[in-house]
Amino acid sequence: MQILTQFLINQTAQRAGGSLFGLMVPLLVIFAVFYIFIIIPQQRADKKRREMLASVSKGDRVVTIGGIVGTVNKVDEKYVILKVSQDTNIKFEKTAIKGILEKSK
Repeated sequence: MQILTQFLINQTAQRAGGSLFGLMVPLLVIFAVFYIFIIIPQQRADKKRREMLASVSKGDRVVTIGGIVGTVNKVDEKYVILKVSQDTNIKFEKTAIKGILEKSK
């Protein structure tokens, strides 16, 4: 990536008296590279996470971002209540769920 950037800077310096389009080409190439390798994969990961959070239902075994494993007892729009032992329920925000370990049947 650094070699590509340096090459584009050198090309721009050589065309110092060139047209505006010639000066914009390296910036457009850098933007395209960032878009393809950073923005698109991040959007896909965000969509997958939103779908996972939307599919959480009662009875699912989940793990939170803090590492707590429990069974979903109740699902609200913003919160879930996890049963972590026989007599212990903990209320979490849905966004605190890292992943679903086992879907309910």
